[in-house]
Amino acid sequence: MTDRPKISLEFFPPKTDAGKAHFWEQVDKLSILKPAFMTVTYGAGGSTRDWTIDTAAEMQRRTGINTAAHLTCVNTMKDGIAEIAHKLWDSGVRHIVALRGDIPAADAPLVYSDSSYYHYANELVDGLKGLHDFEISVAAYPEKHPDAADLDSDIAFLKRKCDAGADRAITQFFFDNKNFYTFRDRAIAAGITTPIIPGLLPISDFNRVCKVAGTCQASIPDWLRAKFENIQDADEVRRIGHELLVEQIRDLCSHGVDHLHFYTLNRADLTIDACQAAGITP
Repeated sequence: MTDRPKISLEFFPPKTDAGKAHFWEQVDKLSILKPAFMTVTYGAGGSTRDWTIDTAAEMQRRTGINTAAHLTCVNTMKDGIAEIAHKLWDSGVRHIVALRGDIPAADAPLVYSDSSYYHYANELVDGLKGLHDFEISVAAYPEKHPDAADLDSDIAFLKRKCDAGADRAITQFFFDNKNFYTFRDRAIAAGITTPIIPGLLPISDFNRVCKVAGTCQASIPDWLRAKFENIQDADEVRRIGHELLVEQIRDLCSHGVDHLHFYTLNRADLTIDACQAAGITP
């Protein structure tokens, strides 16, 4: 492949001290892909907030690669968001993945009406831009956000985030590229000019992928289920998942996609092997 697409990588904070050594080993290995940026996720309700902030700052110092911290506004007043934003800026982290976050079940269907809170991600983007000149990524959903009434209304919400100053949108993972192409075309038709980056999830445990997909309403096509039907051997599952990811990468690149975002699952081998096989390594 002559035109190598940009690559970006997502990591999640380990839950234990024992997991930290593995985490940094994977970060170091994946840095060979020379990603445009890396991101560190945020636990539900901000449960990993301090670790996310500290880890993003350390990743950037350690690798010299632009690193973004995820930040949600659910359960945090504007003053609290500002405090976090200042801490990130002062630590050298100038890139934020701005998200509303999932409203806790105990609060559903509550949406904060108090003006002390940001209610939606577009408000968070606007607030962050008013504090510092952050680079901001936001989320997009090729099969619509679970809370959206339909795809058109979800694209309208995405446009609000883009109009508020988002630099790019990173999609939820998907397995049928046609869903992404349709979404991209409809977003452009709606007047969105902000780059939309497809998010890709390696498959190493199909049952786990199905559970995750269920929580975010990402579809599992029948043809994909058939690929893994009655396959119990872990190595065979990984082999099939690898082939599917390579095929997905190649098809996206053939359709003009110039940036791919990988949900790494904190496993370097899955992403590196696929990128090498698809011919998109540096």
